[in-house]
Amino acid sequence: MNMGNTLKPVKVGICGLGTVGGGTFNVLHRNARIITARAGRPVIIEQVGARRDNSDCDTGDINVTRDIFAVAHNPEIDILVETIGGYDVAKELILTAIEQGKHVVTANKALIAEHGNEIFQAARNKNVIVAYEAAVAGGIPIIKCLREGLSANSISWLAGIINGTGNYILTEMGDHNRPFADVLKEAQALGYAEADPTFDVEGIDACHKLTIMASIAFGIPLQFTKAYTEGISEITPSDIQYAASLGFRIKHLGVARKAANGIELRVHSTLIPSDRPLANINGVMNSVVVQGDGVGQTMYSGPGAGAEPTASSVIADIVDIARTIDAPDAAVNALGFSAESLSDTLPVLPITETVCSFYLRIHADDHPGVMNAVTRVLSRHGINIDAITQKVTREDDGCADIVILTHRTLEGTMDKAISELEALEDIKSPITRIRVETMA
Repeated sequence: MNMGNTLKPVKVGICGLGTVGGGTFNVLHRNARIITARAGRPVIIEQVGARRDNSDCDTGDINVTRDIFAVAHNPEIDILVETIGGYDVAKELILTAIEQGKHVVTANKALIAEHGNEIFQAARNKNVIVAYEAAVAGGIPIIKCLREGLSANSISWLAGIINGTGNYILTEMGDHNRPFADVLKEAQALGYAEADPTFDVEGIDACHKLTIMASIAFGIPLQFTKAYTEGISEITPSDIQYAASLGFRIKHLGVARKAANGIELRVHSTLIPSDRPLANINGVMNSVVVQGDGVGQTMYSGPGAGAEPTASSVIADIVDIARTIDAPDAAVNALGFSAESLSDTLPVLPITETVCSFYLRIHADDHPGVMNAVTRVLSRHGINIDAITQKVTREDDGCADIVILTHRTLEGTMDKAISELEALEDIKSPITRIRVETMA
């Protein structure tokens, strides 16, 4: 029996026909046969809502409207796919679709990270599904891996390179000894970075994704505003070279860790030992490492953006919904835990209460006694030194860089030590601090 011909088709409405929406449209058409076979019923595009056409998409006789809310109100639509991005309009669109009893697939990581708790509650009230695999790491099925594949595990930590723009910039800076500003301009010219690159280079995009992954990993509500975010604009080629000489590479990481007193949720540049697989993810690629008690350490890598890689995740969600559309209660919970079992008993820790090892670069007068003064300050704060070296700089200012790797210490303690160090007369610039993760 051909189930694809006996079960009612699932009708999809795509809102937004840009990069992701266009990719979704094209892959749904190209792979219609295999998608139908996997879904167990036909999956067809019933309507498209888009402000403008996409020359790469042959919409043919498909109903195209400039009013995306017409898609949300169309009684023929079973699944609304939101790829317009942004906050206010996208939120209103999704909530309207939910109120109309439609399932939703979205690639909007900012909306889920910041308003997901409200959206998921609305979906529960109407007994519909909101799926968002494409919101994190593009084509990598990390949401499904965390929520389903690793559901037997107690996850202790995860860490990921989850913004391709930042990873491209750091890779180019390291491989070609180029300053941040130059590589950023190139990334914009290549289309990897937006005209306003703030979300990418200051860590906001990565923080949205980390917030979602941490919620699934630890069974906590989405808490984007409590996460710590730091960008890459202060990293210099010298830092990358110094790190390499110590056996490390610098990557911009999202780190979520379950500690005894709470959850660490932080995005920042990080030194990783150069022999770790995550240290060798380069260019625009994404990768996430997860530590579970049963399975141990697993790693997921692939393209974190792009039309068809992201469409791959969008359509995987469509197929999942199509399989359970007649019994939505059988679908996996949005965050992998039943709503009543989500708990904020373990608080998200402020960055001052997290514990880490540190790389410090201290630009100081090059004369005897300076290094001793630096080590005395660290000692007074109980900060142990793992390695210390003095580097000659190319700057003709009579100064040198003192580079230090510390043992693990409380971030708040390091704050106090750095303040005291920067007050010393011989210290000539703000101290560069980069956290260190061994990935062990």
